[in-house]
Amino acid sequence: MKSHKVKVIFFLSVVLLLFFSALNVYTSYVRMKHTIEESVANQSLEAAKSIASSIDVETYQKFLDKPEKNEHFREIQIYLSDAREKLGSLYVYTLEVDNPKVSKTMILGHSGEIESLVDYPIGFACTVPKEQVKKAYEGQTYITSVLKDPGYGDYLSVGAPIKNEEGKILGYLGIDTSADTINQIKGAALERNILALIFNGLFVFIVIVSFLFMQRWYRREVAKEVGYTEDTYQTEMKTLITSVSSLQHDFSNHILVLHGLLKIGQSDKALQYASSLFKEVEAIESIKIDIAHPGLSILLQTKRIAAQNNRIKMDIVISPVSFDCIKTTDLIIILSNLIDNAMDATMELPEGERSILIECSSNNTHYVFIVTNTGTAICDKELIFKQGHSTKKEEQGKIRGQGLFIVKEVVNGYNGNISIESSADLKTTAIVEIPLK
Repeated sequence: MKSHKVKVIFFLSVVLLLFFSALNVYTSYVRMKHTIEESVANQSLEAAKSIASSIDVETYQKFLDKPEKNEHFREIQIYLSDAREKLGSLYVYTLEVDNPKVSKTMILGHSGEIESLVDYPIGFACTVPKEQVKKAYEGQTYITSVLKDPGYGDYLSVGAPIKNEEGKILGYLGIDTSADTINQIKGAALERNILALIFNGLFVFIVIVSFLFMQRWYRREVAKEVGYTEDTYQTEMKTLITSVSSLQHDFSNHILVLHGLLKIGQSDKALQYASSLFKEVEAIESIKIDIAHPGLSILLQTKRIAAQNNRIKMDIVISPVSFDCIKTTDLIIILSNLIDNAMDATMELPEGERSILIECSSNNTHYVFIVTNTGTAICDKELIFKQGHSTKKEEQGKIRGQGLFIVKEVVNGYNGNISIESSADLKTTAIVEIPLK
């Protein structure tokens, strides 16, 4: 069930990543198109202002006084046609704006497509929208979006006022730019930016692949760490259960002995036997360790019970340190494996020679964990860290040679160091140093 939820979350994450990445590319493209339209409109407006300011206002005023296709009309039209050709615009023309709703086209600078000027009327209604006409009526410049016109084609229109020397507005100078021209500019810009779009696509692809890789790597690492931790805790729980079972069994035997002695009237011997049991209880009570770190306290108490059951003398020296720069799971993995190896090694000796010393301390730069045990000397101190290598006898169904390999992997994860010192006098010391971060 949990695995299914993880897969669903992962799938949704990938879908959302693809969606927002595609949305980002699309909005970038739309933004680029809008920027191009805005840029073309602003350039056209500047051109309209320039043409409006340089038009012969006296000639244009004479035309307005008598609006017909006379010499004044033709002179202004030639000027507008020349400006249109230089700009590459669809139309350049003058407007009359005498109301806030509709404007009228007065003189048109065209491309020569209108064969007869006689067929071209003066003062016909222009297709500039009401919103822009209202701005012109109020004396402002205007810019439209791309207009859809079935008769003249799609175009973008701008307008700037034509003023005489006194500043009076005589009319408006309009410029229409074909949507085809704008699209050509967009296409050229798209070609210039195609590498950027490809880079964005590659970036999205790399992000997705990296996300997949990191997700799989993280799951493997978590599974590995959980596996190590679970194995360690299961081992400790089994040891604790075995110890408790052993104590329970011994306790039952002790009760039977006391009951038997009392039943046959040997009260003195029963008292003597109870006194010996009291000393054993005191020894068990001494197993309790006062350590601030909960995980470390439980681990060492469990190991001390196991040591007592196996007649191993175990001494523990712990500095008053919180050990908070290392994860509890890693601390348990390191010490449990080192102590288990030490117990296995010392069990090969007679009971009176079995001894283990555990030291956990800290200096200015490192945590230091030392486990010293009596036992057979280790010949190759580097080989023991390799996966699968073990100094113990093989047992069917039991995998050996994992403990020190796992410890070294964990220690390396903290940029720490582990070393083994073994001497001929049946003493081996494992030293782990973890740098403080």
